Amino acid sequence: MRVNLLGSVLCCRAVLPHFRANGYGKIIQLSGGGATSPLPRLSAYATSKAAIVRFAETLAEELAGTRIDVNAIAPGALNTRLLEQVLEAGPERVGGPFYERALEQRASGGTPLALAASLAVFLASAASDGITGKLISAPWDPWEKLAEHAEDLRSTDVYTLRRIVPGDRDLEWG
Repeated sequence: MRVNLLGSVLCCRAVLPHFRANGYGKIIQLSGGGATSPLPRLSAYATSKAAIVRFAETLAEELAGTRIDVNAIAPGALNTRLLEQVLEAGPERVGGPFYERALEQRASGGTPLALAASLAVFLASAASDGITGKLISAPWDPWEKLAEHAEDLRSTDVYTLRRIVPGDRDLEWG
């Protein structure tokens, strides 16, 4: 929590005065890692990543109209030092299914780092101006074409974390 969440908040606190003075800026947070689904036995990590998304969404709302965009990236399953730590911990500590997915990820090479880097470059560029308060997945979302859908993104909760209620799934009991 200290590194993932507080580190992100403190970095934003440091750059915001400069962005406000310039009347423009881009804040890109790194999320993923269980932000959108549970990660049993890695609850602190998953919670910190979900908190980053909510922080980015909230900060984007607070900065509305300032030309400072705030987004979060889900980079995909990257083969990083964390993957090696998960494998070293073993299935007893991280859970059998997660351990098996980690083995498969290592064997496949994981998501290329360049993909998440390219998404970050896009979000840092003027091409993404006005896209703010979103969680965008490097491997799964069509981010290369998001500028074409900027108005839809501004007027909907697409690419955000939201509570799903029964009516959202055509259930009448809620």
